[in-house]
Amino acid sequence: MPRVRTHYVCSVCGYTTPRWVGRCPECGEWNTLQEETQNVVKHAPKRGGSTQVVAPVRAYTIEDLPTETETRLPTGIAEFDRVLGGGVVPGSLTLIGGEPGIGKSTLMLQVANALAKHGTVLYITGEESLRQVRMRAVRLHATHPNLKVATGAELEPILSLLETEQPLCAIIDSIQTLYTPQLEGIAGTVSQIRTCAGALQRLAKEHEIALFLIGHVTKEGALAGPKVLEHLVDTVLYFEGDPQGLFRILRATKNRFGATDEIGVFDMRPEGLVAVPNPSERLLAERAEGAPGSVVFPALEGSRALLMEIQALTTPSFLNNPRRVITGLSYERVSLVLAVMEKRLGFRMIQHDVFVNVAGGMRVMEPAADLAILVAVASAMRNQPVRPDLVLFGEVGLGGEVRGVPHMEARLQEAARLGFRYALVPQSNLQRPHERLPLSTLPVRTAQEAIRMALQSQPEAEEPEEDDSPFR
Repeated sequence: MPRVRTHYVCSVCGYTTPRWVGRCPECGEWNTLQEETQNVVKHAPKRGGSTQVVAPVRAYTIEDLPTETETRLPTGIAEFDRVLGGGVVPGSLTLIGGEPGIGKSTLMLQVANALAKHGTVLYITGEESLRQVRMRAVRLHATHPNLKVATGAELEPILSLLETEQPLCAIIDSIQTLYTPQLEGIAGTVSQIRTCAGALQRLAKEHEIALFLIGHVTKEGALAGPKVLEHLVDTVLYFEGDPQGLFRILRATKNRFGATDEIGVFDMRPEGLVAVPNPSERLLAERAEGAPGSVVFPALEGSRALLMEIQALTTPSFLNNPRRVITGLSYERVSLVLAVMEKRLGFRMIQHDVFVNVAGGMRVMEPAADLAILVAVASAMRNQPVRPDLVLFGEVGLGGEVRGVPHMEARLQEAARLGFRYALVPQSNLQRPHERLPLSTLPVRTAQEAIRMALQSQPEAEEPEEDDSPFR
């Protein structure tokens, strides 16, 4: 008879230890170790002593592998298909996480209804009743006849239902509610999540079922459960955004079938989530032209360029430690820019409170936003507005130099599409090989040059070839 052994598993990183400790030695998180039990066989069979037939493992050369083209099922929701890389791949396993109330279930019910035109789609929920799902489906107009709904949290009946129905796609809402009686512990523990996800993965691969797992996130914004869950799936999506904000953002952080760091932009409305095909125009719609401290920055999200407004406000401070309030940007990057302004450019930042914000609830983490932050703060300090037809980007070094950034052409094309005429760019970007630029460029080498050129009323720009602009 097997004996029972107890060990403790970290719910964040999956670290295992025979004794409980308050802080995980691997990831450093507090109170994340959960007790689990496992059956241990005292006398394992010796190698070669078992009569079980084991299938041999065979190696193939690359030329021997099948050359079938990858099949994708488009949902018709353009922003969702963009993030996945063109559509849903049969047999794929996708994990989507987000904060409570952000709209994960709403999004996946709309996706289920869209995929139902290709075949049977099964929506399995362990958090809502059938009546609740129907009420939401009617509100979202998700009533396709091929969309079927089931409730349940026990793993074995769900696996049996999937084998019986053989759906084209299945959605589990959520993976933290599933459990199997074969393991001790409640639903949501590390062992339950790992076992249930592994069983669902094997079934999805065997029957070519596109499977979506909805997951919860921790207070830090990371997906709850063991890290093996993220390694197990093919795609990891995060659905994020301020519930009171303008947009919801679907972001891919792992994708075996497409590019990572792609985003899809949605607008939450009473009838559900609506894809936003032109988010740049929406983000700049309420921009007040001529306001000091406002600049337009062409951010790069995956393969897409988005124009965002970065705002800055400075006020005299009477505190020993002036306030720094940063929203939507990296606090470390903004602190670096302020230190450069203090040391290299002569701005007395130590005497001012500084507030920096990305309008519309968006988030920017790339170093290319340094120059936009610097010019926005300088504009607020001098109370001089930036030209309304100017965009700018570049990385600022500790010596006050402006460094080049990638994908200049994509940023400028998006700016030109919305009617901007000038772009403040690093000098090194223009020295690289590039195609004919769609708008006039203002090359700068230092942060001091950038401030001078951005705040003057008539820029002296380097025009594109064959351009008859009067500023040439």
